[in-house]
Amino acid sequence: MAEKKSNRGAWNSKLGFILAASGSAIGLGNIVFFSSNAYQYGGGAFYLPYFLALFVLGIPVMILEFGLGSTTGRAFPEALYRTVGKKGEFIGWWALSSALFITMYYVAILGWALGMMFGAFGSLFEAGATAPFPPFSQPTTGPSAITYFFNLITTWWPLLCVLIIWGLNMLILWKGTATIERAVRIFVPLMWLFMIGLIVRGLTLEGGLDGVLYLFTPDIEGIKEPTVWRGAFSQMFFSLSLGLGTMTAYASYLPKDADQVNNSLLVSFMNCGFEYIAGVAIFSLLFVFALNPVGGTLSLSFFAIPQGISAFPWGVRLFGFLFFFLLVIAGLTSSISLIEGPASALIDKLRISRAKALSIIAIPGVIGSVCYTLPQVIDPGLNGNGTLGLSLLDVMDHWAFNYSLLTTGFVTCILVGWVFGAAKMRAIVNEHAKIKLGVWFDILIKFIAPILLGGVIIWNLISEFTGDNIYGGGVDLGAYSWIPYVIPFVWLIGATAGAAYMTFGRSYASPTPAPEAPSTHA
Repeated sequence: MAEKKSNRGAWNSKLGFILAASGSAIGLGNIVFFSSNAYQYGGGAFYLPYFLALFVLGIPVMILEFGLGSTTGRAFPEALYRTVGKKGEFIGWWALSSALFITMYYVAILGWALGMMFGAFGSLFEAGATAPFPPFSQPTTGPSAITYFFNLITTWWPLLCVLIIWGLNMLILWKGTATIERAVRIFVPLMWLFMIGLIVRGLTLEGGLDGVLYLFTPDIEGIKEPTVWRGAFSQMFFSLSLGLGTMTAYASYLPKDADQVNNSLLVSFMNCGFEYIAGVAIFSLLFVFALNPVGGTLSLSFFAIPQGISAFPWGVRLFGFLFFFLLVIAGLTSSISLIEGPASALIDKLRISRAKALSIIAIPGVIGSVCYTLPQVIDPGLNGNGTLGLSLLDVMDHWAFNYSLLTTGFVTCILVGWVFGAAKMRAIVNEHAKIKLGVWFDILIKFIAPILLGGVIIWNLISEFTGDNIYGGGVDLGAYSWIPYVIPFVWLIGATAGAAYMTFGRSYASPTPAPEAPSTHA
């Protein structure tokens, strides 16, 4: 590759960067949540809005985030500071602070997946399971993934698993791009290999093809529903890991002459390709065993799919182990990017060592992840989430994940599109791009993307506050009834305070000039 970028580190090859960026995008949600959304929004009817979302929202915003990183050679906050000043830096730190809250519970979910992976060769696929909730108090007559899961989260075993996951993240990130690249060169191909294995298994089962046919058969009436379009655009933005600062951090280790249009297309198509083959694998399995794919990442990952695997005629434990191993490595490729985003930003701003930056993130990160694994039963009737840890996680995920990514994307498009100038950013990217961006890029960044993202945010907020209860407020949590009302403020106040301190309480060590557009625009 071209010249190294000072002592921050650099990718050894373009392949390493593409694997890392696509690994960041491909996570737990790609494996199961895409299938859930596709089923919920009418199977094939989901694809037209999804493809439109890819080209009018996903790829342009990814080009923008990649462009910020490679042009400035800095992580998200300083990249925005160099382009639009302090207001940009603030939204950069706000995004990373929110991402830390997401990382905390994301690692907790990976801890549960690791626990279920070990359980695949234990009692996960055996009869006689119980859990300390009245619905699961009697031993099951056959394997029950849901009973096993709720028994698992009422123990302290997930705490050990969480510490293992955090340890693996620190190990992979210890030498920066060098160790990240070594990990993704193994993990990303393995994800594709295992998913293809699940496809082969699903399609060779009687009835598996019916699920695939449903997935790719469009329901024209479904396309007319506004919720289908809302779901497709939300899924696309979340799927590509946009609005988290991770893509800008990864791109900051690229040389300035990197072709970010080409990179964005490669990463986006790899991500979508993985989602499609995951959809084929999951739909074939679920339809064979008449399981309903409607649900979120947790219910599909830990209940529905393992229950389907338990009905395999052979290889149950092996396929169960491989499925949860797939979840763990897919989650790791995402979690390392979630941690690298703030780590690279701290190194840029404070001029500290990587070890110190990782320690600053890991200490609150581990504490937060432990909170999400607290096994205390607070909802014995399982009207909600059962345990204190899962209840905290569910509410934090709803607010931090659903709103921070979209809000960051919305504000970034406004700042870069209108303050820095979309045409200026286009000229900078086009200087080294084989496929040149046209004026359509300016229109998408300045008008279309903000309108779409702002519309989804407003729609979500209207839905939020026109119901009978705030999210999670309809469940009797006893002494913990404060959770649905306090957790949103913990996220908002924590992210805002962290962003304000890093933006206005600390200064960059040296002047940071804004990137200049080439004299001849493409």
